[in-house]
Amino acid sequence: MGSTVLSLRIDGELLDRLRQHAAKRGMSVQDYVVRTLIRDDFDERFKAAVDETEKFYGAQEAPGIRTGEVT
Repeated sequence: MGSTVLSLRIDGELLDRLRQHAAKRGMSVQDYVVRTLIRDDFDERFKAAVDETEKFYGAQEAPGIRTGEVT
């Protein structure tokens, strides 16, 4: 998979916060932003897969999984 350049215009304060977050992790701002976007995309795809699975199985849940019940 190749890469493409994406140019963004963002607020200076946001860029400062991104720099701080990236520095805490020893990353460049570019790497931090890309990893954040990848994680967010994965979360959305995972949620969609869970929703589809629940539709397929009729949303049958094991006791305590979503309700917090302890059995």
